[in-house]
Amino acid sequence: MAISHSDFRLFLLCPDPGPGKRYNLRAAGNRGLVRELKVRLLILSDIHSNLEALEACLHTVGGWDQFVNLGDTVGYGADPNAVIERVRPYGGLSVRGNHDRAVLDPKEIETFNPIAAAAVQWTRNSLTPENLAWLSEVPVGPVYEPALADTQFVHGSPGNEDEYILSEFSARTAFADSRAQLIFFGHTHIQGAVEYKEKNIQVIHPSYAFKPGSAERCDFPLEDETRYLLNPGSVGQPRDGDWRAAFATYDSAKHQVSFWRAPYDVDLAQQKIIGAGLPYRLASRLREGR
Repeated sequence: MAISHSDFRLFLLCPDPGPGKRYNLRAAGNRGLVRELKVRLLILSDIHSNLEALEACLHTVGGWDQFVNLGDTVGYGADPNAVIERVRPYGGLSVRGNHDRAVLDPKEIETFNPIAAAAVQWTRNSLTPENLAWLSEVPVGPVYEPALADTQFVHGSPGNEDEYILSEFSARTAFADSRAQLIFFGHTHIQGAVEYKEKNIQVIHPSYAFKPGSAERCDFPLEDETRYLLNPGSVGQPRDGDWRAAFATYDSAKHQVSFWRAPYDVDLAQQKIIGAGLPYRLASRLREGR
């Protein structure tokens, strides 16, 4: 599988509307220590029971040291057991997502739309007792890797696992709720980053060439005196217009995040959803990337 590299596009630059709280970052020496440890993370989020997309991500990149799962392992797709059984052996860091929580607590689907609720109920009835037990043990974020100072991992935001970081206000709230320099999050199904520097917020989305049949990577070097919200995108149900599975890697030695897209067998994933009797829309949207 060919891999091509692309640059980033800047879509939004928002000045600070007024005086705000200044954040005291930890000493730069700590961040230097992080890079000296030379940890390379594979960061996945919102797999949503899509086995074909998950396999594509795992086969696209190698050489990582730690597996990170930012939540919503299940829901929407037709392979909840196979997906859990694929990720469980890696151990690493896992965070609970809102769909994971809803599978465990029937009351939670009261806040879900009918299509999502139907998928949650189907998933609950389909999971084996062993996989339900594993799901119940996944911790609520934020979670931390002791070897990585100034880094945290959440599903929605540092203060609320259900919050969508989709606006300047929600981004500023997330930064206010955390003192970490790097905050890896999911939930929105939109790949990209938010920078907080000198009280300004800047949203960054990777730009890809969309080469047929190719995996692509965008490298994003990080600055020591800038704080970041970093979203690897969704493995199993992207919503940023690109149907390919999305994920990220983080190289602490280089202090660099790489965003990735990997093509996968969408037709097979769609056939499984339809064959399972899940709502048709869950299948059709995979090709749209919406």
